[in-house]
Formats: sequence, structure tokens, C-alpha cells
Amino acid sequence: MDFDDQLRRYFGTADLASLPAEALAAGVERMQVDLGLEQDRSRRFALWALLHMLGSAPDLDVAFKDEADRNAARSFMELAELGEGS
Repeated sequence: MDFDDQLRRYFGTADLASLPAEALAAGVERMQVDLGLEQDRSRRFALWALLHMLGSAPDLDVAFKDEADRNAARSFMELAELGEGS
């Protein structure tokens, strides 16, 4: 999944700063629905990661049935926190 393509798919633009709050909320809601329907593990993880970056990801035990996926998500969260500190 290309990051900019996903932003355009759900929000109509790759520039989230230009979005009105209602459009951002609607895009996040569409992503959450797609996350719930997605069966492919890698696509599911990518959707969850983007939702996490937007502050709207579900809890790990809700999003991932597999422990390995939950551990990968924890690692992603730790790396994201490190990146915020830079």
C-alpha cells in the first residue's frame, strides 16, 4: 500500500492539514469499517497503522487475533514514539 494513495482513497487528498474536521472524521470512519472487513493480514496491519497515526486505531486485542500481529503493532507503536521524539 502506498501511503499517499491510501490518504487519497480515504480523504480525497494527501494533504491532511487542508481537510476540514468533518472530512477527516468521515475518512477515519471509512478506514475503521474497512479495517473490520479486511481479511488480508498485511493490508489490515497497514490500515491499523494509519489509524494509529491518526489517533483512531482500535485496541490491539480488538484489531488483531494473532499474537504475532499484536507484537508487530507494539513494535510499530514504539518506533512511532521514537520518531516523534526526533
